[in-house]
Amino acid sequence: MRRRLVHLDLKGAAPRAQYLEQVLPLLRALGATGLLLEYEDTFPYTGPLEPLQAPHAYSPAELRALLSQARAQGLDVVPLVQSFGHMEFVLKHREFAHLREVKALPNALNPHKEESLALVKAMIDQVMALHEDLQWFHIGCDEVYYLGEGEESKQWLQQQDNTPEQLCLSHIKAVATCLASSYPMVTPIVWDDMLRGMSEQTLAESGVPQLVQPMIWDYAADIDVEGKVQLIEKYRRCGFSKVWFASAFKGATGANQSLTLIGHHLRNQLEWLQVASRSPEDVLEGGYSEKVKENVEKLLGMSNLEVDTFMRYVTGWFSPYHRKRKIIHPIIIHHFQPDAVSLLSKWNAVLQDLQAAMEQVFHRCAIEEWMEENVHPSLQKLQQVVDDLDEAIKAQN
Repeated sequence: MRRRLVHLDLKGAAPRAQYLEQVLPLLRALGATGLLLEYEDTFPYTGPLEPLQAPHAYSPAELRALLSQARAQGLDVVPLVQSFGHMEFVLKHREFAHLREVKALPNALNPHKEESLALVKAMIDQVMALHEDLQWFHIGCDEVYYLGEGEESKQWLQQQDNTPEQLCLSHIKAVATCLASSYPMVTPIVWDDMLRGMSEQTLAESGVPQLVQPMIWDYAADIDVEGKVQLIEKYRRCGFSKVWFASAFKGATGANQSLTLIGHHLRNQLEWLQVASRSPEDVLEGGYSEKVKENVEKLLGMSNLEVDTFMRYVTGWFSPYHRKRKIIHPIIIHHFQPDAVSLLSKWNAVLQDLQAAMEQVFHRCAIEEWMEENVHPSLQKLQQVVDDLDEAIKAQN
């Protein structure tokens, strides 16, 4: 059976649980067979782990309802708990800061401390307790920046034959072994980027390929198809039983991206299909056509799904230079000024509707941040343009 998981990264602007429940039938209709749920601080950790909870963390009842709805839709659930890198949501807290790889940086876990593994096990156990009949559990392990730069790691690496690769693999193996010992029917998955540059011999001798399944991720619109095919073959030779592919349907196009670049992600999916077509097994099928586009538009209730969006700005005819000196061409008064006033009026009218619509999906803290980052600055700029137009017209008169 071909598995198609939708990765819900809940580390920022996490949707309300009720909204996610409503989205599940749509995901199923679009071809998803499961969810990859990256909880981070939205999981209702208890006991010593309670500080990890964000103020808007889901309640156990909300998660049970969501997981029940997923089962009803025939969707597998694969939880994702970071266990090495991307540990900011844990290591930023005073209670766990002593487990950092580098004292000043909260991103990576110190792999030398027994307490680090105990922490990861406690997190996994609590997440496992809320899930039923899992086949896979994702333990993260991507982008472990500054690994080997902590004081204990530096001392360890000075010992003969010790390498950063062995340090990385030993922690992955420890976490995977711990998970397998407590949950023998569950297979660990790891992001693959820390493994890519390692030699076949290093990987094979580590014992990691017998414990985990790598998930190869690449979110670019122009991925190296040939390189990916070779990487898959290398992983198979090392002994990994299964390899997963990870594309992206949003995000991964810059920290300040406010609109999803659909064309970018569409090209990413098509590139991955090229990789799949050259893989030893028929792992994926699919494509893109006007018929596919029409089907998606119908499911989303949209009249036209813009694959490539281009934004155009009028800058030459009423530039900051002109605005400062109140210089304006009569044609701009005739064409541009009514449009600017009309647009400002529409912006103000839609603002309350937008706020109300977002409250159905997101918590207030996420809405406030999004509005301040993406709406208010543009609205203020537009208001200033309208004000400057009025001043320029008055000066001409």
